[in-house]
Amino acid sequence: MAKHSVKCILAIAAAIASGAVIAEPRPTVVELYTSEGCSSCPPAEAFMGVLAQRSDVLPLSFHVDYWDNQGWHDRFSSSDATRRQHVYASKLHHDSVYTPQAIIDGHSDVAGSGNSAILKELATPHEGVATHMAIDAQYLDVSVAAQPGGKRSDVLLIGYLHEATSHIGRGENSGRTLQEFNIVRSIMRLGSWNGSNCSFRIPLSSLPPDATHAAVLLQAWGQGPILGAASLAITARD
Repeated sequence: MAKHSVKCILAIAAAIASGAVIAEPRPTVVELYTSEGCSSCPPAEAFMGVLAQRSDVLPLSFHVDYWDNQGWHDRFSSSDATRRQHVYASKLHHDSVYTPQAIIDGHSDVAGSGNSAILKELATPHEGVATHMAIDAQYLDVSVAAQPGGKRSDVLLIGYLHEATSHIGRGENSGRTLQEFNIVRSIMRLGSWNGSNCSFRIPLSSLPPDATHAAVLLQAWGQGPILGAASLAITARD
């Protein structure tokens, strides 16, 4: 993961003095761990397309690379996605990883094909640390609000492709045409958050050329629960 310079403004005292609101409604983050080589994954990927139409959900499809030696190389596969899934497996006390797997808000998992179980997890609105994104010329601006006593967290920038069609030539899905949604193309750690108001300015050129959207996740240190999230479409680029 790449690191970027961060400008942090200490504002805890000001937040306390002003009585500023430190939480706001946020989308529930659903991370799908999937692969084009997995025959059980297409229904889960299709459901991500359904979730992508909801404003209260941020679905992100992480294509792992451990299926790539099973007859078909997934063009979206990433070792970063595989590493991230292994960390979750350790934290959730699983002996191994699997696909399709859905991680809800960084703290629980269900089978990625279990639509009803996922919907049950989404039934309750979520609040979190105010996290915002904006595009200014050729830059992406990210801000995370102050929260006195906030847990040490990582600020992650995710570049993703909203939709793709893939024709599969080999492996378990040979001959199928897959529709895939919110495909993660990059994972970057921007810096740390410790309860202070922080801002980041990132060149759009640092995102992959095929990324159509960007998301920011505020995630408790050690890949813990998601505390804040936001996303937007990339409308300008060099």
